[in-house]
Amino acid sequence: MSPHRYHVQDDSPMFFRVFSSAILALGLVNPTFALDEKEIAIRDAVTRGQGEALALLEQAVNINSGTMNVDGVREVGQLFAEAFSDAGFSTRWVDGEVFSRGGHLVAEHGTKGPRVLLIGHLDTVFAKDSSFQKFARIDEDHAAGPGITDMKGGDVIILQAAKALDAAGVLDELQLRVVLTGDEESRGRPLGVANAALIEAADWADIALGFEDGDGDPKTVVTARRSSSEWRLSVTGKPAHSSQIFRDDIGFGAALETARILDAWRVALSAIPNLTFNPGLVMAGTDLDHDDSNTRGTVFGKNNVIAQTAVVTGGMRAISPEQIANAEATMREIAAENLAQTTAEVTFNHGYPPMAPSAGNDTLLEYYSAISEELGYGPVVAVDPRRAGAADISFVADRVEAAIDGLGLMGDGGHTVDEVADLRTLPQQTQRAAILLYRIAKGAVALQKSRTSSGS
Repeated sequence: MSPHRYHVQDDSPMFFRVFSSAILALGLVNPTFALDEKEIAIRDAVTRGQGEALALLEQAVNINSGTMNVDGVREVGQLFAEAFSDAGFSTRWVDGEVFSRGGHLVAEHGTKGPRVLLIGHLDTVFAKDSSFQKFARIDEDHAAGPGITDMKGGDVIILQAAKALDAAGVLDELQLRVVLTGDEESRGRPLGVANAALIEAADWADIALGFEDGDGDPKTVVTARRSSSEWRLSVTGKPAHSSQIFRDDIGFGAALETARILDAWRVALSAIPNLTFNPGLVMAGTDLDHDDSNTRGTVFGKNNVIAQTAVVTGGMRAISPEQIANAEATMREIAAENLAQTTAEVTFNHGYPPMAPSAGNDTLLEYYSAISEELGYGPVVAVDPRRAGAADISFVADRVEAAIDGLGLMGDGGHTVDEVADLRTLPQQTQRAAILLYRIAKGAVALQKSRTSSGS
């Protein structure tokens, strides 16, 4: 951690502000004294590169790359491939046809030193026919655009951090592998094929850094993310005239059994920290047709007929594999305790795994926060996992010694037509990431090699 530094607060007593300012003016305290000569060079290189960074950001944002716009994803990939190639990286494109997506860009540099995986993505949530298509400057400090924070700004930060290291003459002191995926917003299937490049890079790496926008606050980073799973509950009952409901030989019907199960799940699970489940679609009646691929359906039922069938689909998020396993066991057990003349089955489809808390992640945050303070940006703390959704880093965090995410361009309104970036965070985030990479390169970041999961 960095040594104590003076920081003059605007609300400090007048005599203290005058005294502190005098000390600074005399050079008795250097607010960036902890930065070495190379780190100052890195910081200054980032500042000089801001015009170039903003130009690339605008170019990237102006290319629609909604996940299913395969051509658009490839076009953004080509833009960044050329930029990384110009910066001295070797690049390759992983075609996504086999997993029904555009593909991924992989860029690599270096043959010696620590191995670091840098993660971004090329796709956005905005379809090709979206009304939200272009970069627009709002004022000196803010700009709007589809995917500007989620996460084309993060992709630019990765590139500019590497270029700042190169300008300071230290890029060759570590090995970098950049993976910019083309399906982060809607994962390709099968997962094993869609994630192959990312997993391979994680197995190669010592440390993983993700450049999503986290919760939009530059005072935070992500050290833990919850999983994203889907579940389906299928319930059957005995159809009969509604006047006969509750009889032992007729039973309670599919609708009431569904209500029992959902409420019992609520009672059993809702108080567990960092665990949530949500029924997103509920249908019950005499006949139903569920279009699972489009999350919709049609139902027929009558007020005087006991519901014969029900389907509920929903999502679940958890902080660790253990928490997922425990929740699943509880949900299956409750679903099996059926009311008379009913049956129920719950199935699970796991997408993003959790990025479980670990000692290594926490330690990496400490180093990052110290750098932030030394740069004059103040301390950085971990985001509450309830405020951090699933992301690419979730697939790889348990394969490296340490991982943090949320190092990208900050702003508000992600996933909506109100997505706006705070451009003041572009140099800030780039400087912090670049200096962290430099300290990793020179061995100044000591991590515990054993990962300790703390969510259950």
